[in-house]
Amino acid sequence: MKALSCALLASVVLLSGCAGSSHQADTSNNSVHWWNPLSYSWSSALPWNWFGASVAVSEEGVGKITRSTPFNAEAISEGIGSDYRIRQGMGTRNGQIESYIQAMKDQQVAMTFYGDGTVNKISVSDTQIGTPKGIAFGAPFSALFQKAYGNCQPGRDSQHVQCKVPNSQHLEVIYQGEFSGPSGIMPADATLKQWTLSEIVWHA
Repeated sequence: MKALSCALLASVVLLSGCAGSSHQADTSNNSVHWWNPLSYSWSSALPWNWFGASVAVSEEGVGKITRSTPFNAEAISEGIGSDYRIRQGMGTRNGQIESYIQAMKDQQVAMTFYGDGTVNKISVSDTQIGTPKGIAFGAPFSALFQKAYGNCQPGRDSQHVQCKVPNSQHLEVIYQGEFSGPSGIMPADATLKQWTLSEIVWHA
């Protein structure tokens, strides 16, 4: 009987120690953190994103973002899920100042959003994002096109060209490669066949 009492006492002490350790571990995670509302991934609070969500490019937009999505950080964060950090900025295009919102992943720009009231253009460079059938990051130019004429135009510099996706009203693709010619000049088709898809652009 005495041995049984000792065993019970030892069990109580052991369980109390475990409970105390668990409580200490829980409270250590309750430290205070300062946060930036523009950097917060708002969508993580939504129940349907607790288990993760896939993001894909389509004719309608990217993820849940369409032409009717408000052009603001919160709406964009909700539309692409919790895997991205949102930041805002401004730049110039054609001599005009424009605002943009970027989705960051692993310190890299994954998507850039443009708009005026609502989102009207999205540039996608995250290779983990789903793409329509026949379009793949890293795919050669020849996978979609046999020639640039009628399909493509010079890109932002001599190393890029931008092409309309066949049978699409809202998607364009950007190919990247080596070219020694000046900006504004389209490389020969034989050169472009070696270039690879580096970016997908959706526009309203």
